[in-house]
Amino acid sequence: MIGVSRAGATATWRYVRSAPGTFIWLAILFVTTVIAHRVGHDQLTDILRNRSTNLRHLMHDPLPSLFRSAFWIDGNGWFVYVLPYVLIHATIERWLGTARWLAVVVIAHVGATYISQSVLLWAINTGHAPQSDLNVIDIGVSYGLAGVAGILVYRLRGPWRYGYLAALLVVAATPVVWPLVNGSHGTFTDIGHLCAVLIGLLCYPLTRLGRATPLRVELPPVSAHIVERTVSLPPVSPHLLERTLSRDTVSTPRDALGT
Repeated sequence: MIGVSRAGATATWRYVRSAPGTFIWLAILFVTTVIAHRVGHDQLTDILRNRSTNLRHLMHDPLPSLFRSAFWIDGNGWFVYVLPYVLIHATIERWLGTARWLAVVVIAHVGATYISQSVLLWAINTGHAPQSDLNVIDIGVSYGLAGVAGILVYRLRGPWRYGYLAALLVVAATPVVWPLVNGSHGTFTDIGHLCAVLIGLLCYPLTRLGRATPLRVELPPVSAHIVERTVSLPPVSPHLLERTLSRDTVSTPRDALGT
């Protein structure tokens, strides 16, 4: 039983080490979630608003807000993210490597944030959304997760790929399309999730990056005459051989006696 436990612990640790970015990120989210549970509601609201990627922050301090918002959730959903991180984030990080996995996360997070907030700005300017939405709380890790879920399509093979792609598009597009059918509109976060999935699908070139085609070197055919000349030694003249042997002959007894 102890051996089985050790084997399980070793396999788990090996899996965690194979996707360090995923599990470091998950650990940071655990810490911020604990902080969110320990502060009051008003204080948590201030914390989240200061780390939000809302329009006001994107206008004045875009990079810090984009970075900070990636490490906070609403305070109640950490366990909800554990399974998607293990199954989706870790799978892609192990497949693409940490650098390319992180590139997908950043592109999806930044791209979906700017697109969704641009739609919100249009809604505010046209009177479809209140002016107070300039300071709306927009945090979380869902855009990065949606982007990685999109690129996961290329990791699957056979009918699983197409079934997964269809299900992913239905889940991402329904909150945006269905309200339009009913004469309403989806939220900017719904638009952001759909955009993040599409961005992940567009990141296909990253799955090919670094996969060099093995170089096949083919030597030209070698002439049989060249091989024959290379392998066979040139003929030795009998006179040269005779002079060589006579020079290396051991001394005669007379020479040895000094006579």
